Amino acid sequence: MKRIFAALSVALFAVAFCVVAKGARAEGADPAAAAITGFYDTLLGTMKAGGTVKSRYDRLKPAIERAFDLQGMTALSVGPTWDSISAADQKALVEAFERMTVANYASNFDSYGGQKFTVDPAVLARGDEKFVKSTMTQPHGDPIAFNYRMHQVGSDWKVLDVYLAGNISQLAQKRADFAATLASGGPEGLAKQINALADRQLGG
Repeated sequence: MKRIFAALSVALFAVAFCVVAKGARAEGADPAAAAITGFYDTLLGTMKAGGTVKSRYDRLKPAIERAFDLQGMTALSVGPTWDSISAADQKALVEAFERMTVANYASNFDSYGGQKFTVDPAVLARGDEKFVKSTMTQPHGDPIAFNYRMHQVGSDWKVLDVYLAGNISQLAQKRADFAATLASGGPEGLAKQINALADRQLGG
């Protein structure tokens, strides 16, 4: 199985693993936790099915759109200048960010090797946000914690950030990675860079 996070600037995670979701559909489960588990149900099925990068991309795209607030994540990755960017450039950046995110999953989650990903049903609420804890266990190696920062978009709970090892913000890392390109090339240059990262994941 390929390494899941070849680089933190492109990936939402940083280790190679496969996922088994537990307790997804328990009656009365917190909707934020259920959203994470539902996403992993699709991811696990995609890994077991295998196929081409393109087929996995097409299968994962709607699941990622349901589970992640891609516009909110893009805005956090860009940083404080987001509000000053034109609507057209914002749209291009969100589309590029989505391509990069889906391409990362499609290219790296390509097989199942017995690892398990458990979503903690005890969700922590902080203001209007929720934090969902999860743990990845594998046949060999120590467990790894992944925490999800989530907020409500309409009636749905969606991911706004992912914390590796429990406290390392993936979007803070992206913001640091994107800063130089944004400063030198503006929004158009950044969108071009993100699309290039997606192309690399897709083998293009």
